Amino acid sequence: MQSFSWDDIRVFLAVAQTGTISNASMLLSVGIATVSRKIERLEKTFGMPLFLRHQTGYQLTEDGRELLEKAKVVEIAANSFLTEVDIRTKIAGKVRLATTELLANDLIIPNLSILQKNYPDLTLEIITDVQTVNLHRRDADLALRLVRPEQGHVTVRQLGILGFGLYSSNKYYINHQDKIHEGTYDNIHFISWTDEYLQLPSSKWTEKILKGRPLSIATTSLSGQIAAVKAGLGLAILPHFIANTTDFICISQHPELERSLWLVIQADLAHTPRIRKVADFLTDIVSQNQKQLSG
Repeated sequence: MQSFSWDDIRVFLAVAQTGTISNASMLLSVGIATVSRKIERLEKTFGMPLFLRHQTGYQLTEDGRELLEKAKVVEIAANSFLTEVDIRTKIAGKVRLATTELLANDLIIPNLSILQKNYPDLTLEIITDVQTVNLHRRDADLALRLVRPEQGHVTVRQLGILGFGLYSSNKYYINHQDKIHEGTYDNIHFISWTDEYLQLPSSKWTEKILKGRPLSIATTSLSGQIAAVKAGLGLAILPHFIANTTDFICISQHPELERSLWLVIQADLAHTPRIRKVADFLTDIVSQNQKQLSG
């Protein structure tokens, strides 16, 4: 059988719906001769008459009736395809995403090729200086955060869980394993956050363990803590999905330090196509990586 075009199926459906060539031509905004020619071409392609021609109009043959439902399925699929193409061509412009450096560098950016491939005209601005980003001031369009906002005109949804554990480098563990296994951590060096981040659960846990002793290293970034652990300078509470990509040793699991991952969107932008596509992308990658994220 010869191939046929979707446009011929569209004409077939229009004639079946309206019952005449002239009505179908008006419905489709094409000439009567064009409609007639496409019906004849379709019948020739299928090798069977699809309509009985009467003075009052066109009536489906038995074969035509059997093909009608299948043609409707083709119509639905074609319309869905065209709608998706239309959406993708309209997904353009800039979207500002606020998140942590950790999530940006180790979760979002490694997966961005998916978004880039599907929506090449979309520009994603990733802002990791979350201390100064405020969605209410429109500093960003949406955010992937570890703290749920308690106020503001935003939509909020939990996407997953980020798990934490106490980690050491191989070198530091070998040199201090006896003291580490005593569980008191006396004379063990700890790496954590500077005073500006004392409210973080991992910072509070470390402060409790130290019982007044000073930190060995304090940083303003998680990447600094990872570098310090890698250099064998002490132990640190780190996210499982980061530490597990290194040769670090997990000293202990800490479910009580788990953090929820929150998707936050400005409420008046929640249904904007380009914002929705970025939100869907974030939802998908968190779901696909949840096992590694939770540890």
